Amino acid sequence: MTEAPRHITDTSFEQEVLASDLPVLVDYWAEWCGPCKAIGPVIDRLAGEYAGRLKVAKLDTDANIEIPRRYGVRSIPTLMLFRNGKAVATKVGAVSRAELVDFVEAHLAESASPRTAAAQ
Repeated sequence: MTEAPRHITDTSFEQEVLASDLPVLVDYWAEWCGPCKAIGPVIDRLAGEYAGRLKVAKLDTDANIEIPRRYGVRSIPTLMLFRNGKAVATKVGAVSRAELVDFVEAHLAESASPRTAAAQ
C-alpha cells in the first residue's frame, strides 16, 4: 500500500504535526501555484518512500491562514520539517528531488537518536 500525503488544516495541525511521533514534512501550497504543482509529484512519491519514518502533510494556504501566519510562511511552496513538535528546518521554493531527499535525509539522521528524556 502506498502512503499518500495527509491533507491537514489549521484545526488538525496540532494533532497531525506537533503531536506526531514521527518527523513531519509540511508542504505549504495553493492550487494556483505553478511551482507547488511542479513539486507535487515529488512530495507524493516521498510520502510512500518514507512511510514509517516520515509523515508527509500538505496544507493549502488559501483555505488555512492561521498556521502559515504562525510560522512566517510568506512564499509558496514552503517545505517545513517538524520534529518533536518544533519546526527544525525550512526550504522555500521549488526544489529538485535530489535537494529534497538530501534535506529530508539530513534531518532524519538527526532524529535517529533516541529522544532525550525530560528531567524528572
